[in-house]
Amino acid sequence: MTEDVEWARSGPGVIVRELILSAFCRPVISLYAQREVDGLTNLDGLAQPVIFVANHCSHIDTPLILRALPWKWRRRTGVAAAADYFYKRRLLAQLVSLAFSTVPVDRSERVRPDAVSVLDRLLREQWSLVVFAEGTRSRDGMVGPLQSGAAVLAAQHGLPIIPVYVEGTHPTMPAGRRWPRRRRDGRRHHVRVAFGPPIAPRSRAERREVMEQVRLFFESQGAATTPNKRLAGKQAVAA
Repeated sequence: MTEDVEWARSGPGVIVRELILSAFCRPVISLYAQREVDGLTNLDGLAQPVIFVANHCSHIDTPLILRALPWKWRRRTGVAAAADYFYKRRLLAQLVSLAFSTVPVDRSERVRPDAVSVLDRLLREQWSLVVFAEGTRSRDGMVGPLQSGAAVLAAQHGLPIIPVYVEGTHPTMPAGRRWPRRRRDGRRHHVRVAFGPPIAPRSRAERREVMEQVRLFFESQGAATTPNKRLAGKQAVAA
């Protein structure tokens, strides 16, 4: 199964999702991590939809980002999820769609029109979207190369990008682990979600430059990042 589970975004689905995020995810994560949220003022004055572009280290990144958003944003924000990981089995697809408002994306067709058709529909319906630009979870906590699909979507729909840096989730629940953990000394980890200033949409031809702005925001928040080698080479030639 790779189809979008549309009913999960219905009115009852939104209510059930809020119960899951508030009554289950929030207290569970609080057992293992202390949360900090920065930069919400960057959402002031913005109208939905926008595209949130985040780094990705852990399965808890999604509930952390959603819980960090104010209710008026959270209730109409979907999350791009790997179809080959979450949508191979019907029950799992329905569970993640309901719990986190995910929509399936084929990672093998990153920016082709047929790969983003579900995302296009979501944005046309005035839902904001969370995109993990690395395409997969980091295995070492470092931000990997950023794919440009989010910048292409932003260009096609004329929408701003909000960079979102998530810190501390790699040691809390790294890839391959099915449940969070505390520090070795028994104390909780510190996790942080930081929302950056809006990045205006540019043409599809400038998608790498847009993603470089996202990378620079991550870097400004203390992240170890991987620069775009092709873009760096062009900048060196221009200099």
